[in-house]
Amino acid sequence: MSLILQIDSDYIEAYKNKDELTVSVLRLLKTALKNLSIEKKTELTNQDAITVITKEIKQRREASIEYEKGGRQDLAGKEKDEIVILSKYLPEQMGEDEIRTIVSETLSVKSYTKEQTGRAIGEVMSKVKGRADGGLVARLVNEYLAGN
Repeated sequence: MSLILQIDSDYIEAYKNKDELTVSVLRLLKTALKNLSIEKKTELTNQDAITVITKEIKQRREASIEYEKGGRQDLAGKEKDEIVILSKYLPEQMGEDEIRTIVSETLSVKSYTKEQTGRAIGEVMSKVKGRADGGLVARLVNEYLAGN
């Protein structure tokens, strides 16, 4: 079953079960997916859906941090609950050791300088598409480049 069909199915099930939080999160996700489909003027692939979901999670993670800074633990908690709902649609995330291996394999082929950190992160991210957190990848690439 495609990821988009799974989201539609889960949305209908949450609606029937009167799960307001899940309905709200999936409704926003479906809207974001629909907007991308209109923008691309084509059907979305699972990879497109994963990209949208990752973006939605990142927005909620940033909002959660801001709410915590502002002392609004209730809203920060809601954002974290939404992240949990969205995360179930992502492929299984890679472990730090696995990412570290990919970083060393990727960056040992080409020699990157500290000034080329952005390019190095981009190259590693293209290999771990949707299966690793960008912040973790950036930290590991910076550690690798600092050690070389």
